[in-house]
Amino acid sequence: MKFIVKRSSLQGTALIPGNKSATARAVVLGGLAEGVSRVSNPLPGVDSFSIVDMMRALGANIDTSSPQEWIFEGVANHPRVPGCVLDAGNSGTGYYILTAVASLIDGYSVITGDYQICRRPAQPLIDALNDLGAQVFSTRNAGVAPLVIKGPLKGGRTKLPGINSQWLTPLLIAGALSPEGVTILEDNLMERPYIDMTMAWMKLAGATCSHQNYDEFYVPGGQRYRAFTAQIPADWGSSGYPMIASAITDSKVTFVGMDPYDFAGERKYPYILQEMGASVSFTDEGRTVTVEGGQDLHGIEIDCSGTPDAVPILAVLGCKAKGKTVLRNIGASRLKETDRTRSIREELTKMGGKFDETPDSLTIYHADLKGAHIDGRHDHRIVMATAVAGMIAEGITIIDHAEYVRVSFPNFYDVMKGIGAQMERVEG
Repeated sequence: MKFIVKRSSLQGTALIPGNKSATARAVVLGGLAEGVSRVSNPLPGVDSFSIVDMMRALGANIDTSSPQEWIFEGVANHPRVPGCVLDAGNSGTGYYILTAVASLIDGYSVITGDYQICRRPAQPLIDALNDLGAQVFSTRNAGVAPLVIKGPLKGGRTKLPGINSQWLTPLLIAGALSPEGVTILEDNLMERPYIDMTMAWMKLAGATCSHQNYDEFYVPGGQRYRAFTAQIPADWGSSGYPMIASAITDSKVTFVGMDPYDFAGERKYPYILQEMGASVSFTDEGRTVTVEGGQDLHGIEIDCSGTPDAVPILAVLGCKAKGKTVLRNIGASRLKETDRTRSIREELTKMGGKFDETPDSLTIYHADLKGAHIDGRHDHRIVMATAVAGMIAEGITIIDHAEYVRVSFPNFYDVMKGIGAQMERVEG
């Protein structure tokens, strides 16, 4: 599928779907817990269903027939040996968490995913699980999927590099069900909002963990996850695409159903826009956000340590701002479906973007973008960010692999069209 995008002016109200990361944690914990859990407003994205299928393979009974509420009959903290290979699809979160969950099983499991998953680094997680008593190895001896996993995980002490929180979350979730508990030493942990989210969902499901200044985490062993009822908040990460599109075009869009107290680091989007000179207002105690474009924006420095997924759309925002915008602490963005910093720089350069790139920063200079043929790189965030770039570009922008928006924002096209975006989707 392709998106064909032209300059746009946006007006109206946007309703953002449920949070992708929260849905992933709800599916895993609901599938592990004892009793019946209910989760409303789940994200019906491709990644969510990949995690659902893997948890079903471990014995959970999950009813996703209603888009408003998913119902879980968990495995009562005893996942079973899967009768098939666990397929994470394109879900990095699912891949890493289910690797640790499978390590709880007294038996063998195999986990893999699509071609992007099969090159995402897992060696730090493999080493940590082996430190904690499991037996995990890469079939290619390369620290990447497919992985073979044998439990049961016992517990103990281990350490992790802090660049990727997706290696820590699995140890916290699985550590609660280990007999001895786990202690994890972290080296300069990035993506801290995701860890706060993990701990909050664990608490909701009846388990505890603690940390000392994000440097050392301790999870008591022998705990049990219990049934819970929860509502998934709107996804601040997804909101960034129409929100930033509104700020950089002649537009006025209101976003409803937002949670100002959510753990997502991307809840900073409205304040980043304000700092850069955009018109942003809040009502209903911050649950409704209105963004009005047309103002002159200026570049700032932005710390992306807690928001690595934001790098592509912030790069688009930087193209519109006068002067230069500097994104710092972007290392984790290089470990996603693609090296997102390099990917967005290369694609926006086709459109006339101007950048300086280092291993841990991206500097964006003001540029007047022109339409181009974009490679979406099978990466939902590259597709959506470049679609927004097309809304300020001269001429027509064509974006390949547009179907990948289903990973995190399945109704992206409908939401954008609903507020007036000049974009069409075509097959092929």
